[in-house]
Amino acid sequence: MPRGKFITFEGGEGSGKSTQASHLVSFLGGQGIETVLTREPGGVPFAEQLREIILAKKPASPNTEFLLFAAARCEHIAGLIEPVLSLGQWVVCDRYIDSTRVYQGRLAGIEPELIATVERHTVGAVYPDLTFILDVNPRIGVARAQARGELSRYDSASDAEHMTVRQGFLDIAAAEPMRCVVVDGSEDENEIARQIASVVDRRMLQQG
Repeated sequence: MPRGKFITFEGGEGSGKSTQASHLVSFLGGQGIETVLTREPGGVPFAEQLREIILAKKPASPNTEFLLFAAARCEHIAGLIEPVLSLGQWVVCDRYIDSTRVYQGRLAGIEPELIATVERHTVGAVYPDLTFILDVNPRIGVARAQARGELSRYDSASDAEHMTVRQGFLDIAAAEPMRCVVVDGSEDENEIARQIASVVDRRMLQQG
């Protein structure tokens, strides 16, 4: 049985990741592709418990937060992502390794070498086949999150920090153009979904 495909969505706060991930799952279902929608941190019960801890309060040490994310990812991969892909089903995930690279690396200052080492041991070969980076002005993104009443402690970051996050994702996209596709997250929701579906169709479905 062919291994399933793994697609991730990345971007700053309020960029529309969750919405577009759901749209993509609906599109894939219409193509007859069995797809599991998940998120990070979370996805499986133990990782969801860690999510509550992570989002509740900022730890004193950035290393604590980084290792909590790594632990949640280990559980997520072992308990959901890898088994689903092995069955030939697809996985669509709201945030994954790039969020760690940006938030814990670029923003919190965790050394890239440490992030790469932990990533190698936690992620292994479970690497995204395709990553959509939804790019939007941080002020628009935070306003969207406020309107939905879904603010987390990350939303209270300064404008400069939000801009650092935005640039971090764009830098990853520039460094890995074969994997990453940047999409203008300020466009109409349905138009964004159409663009994403078109990329997936061209890159994955038409090529088998």
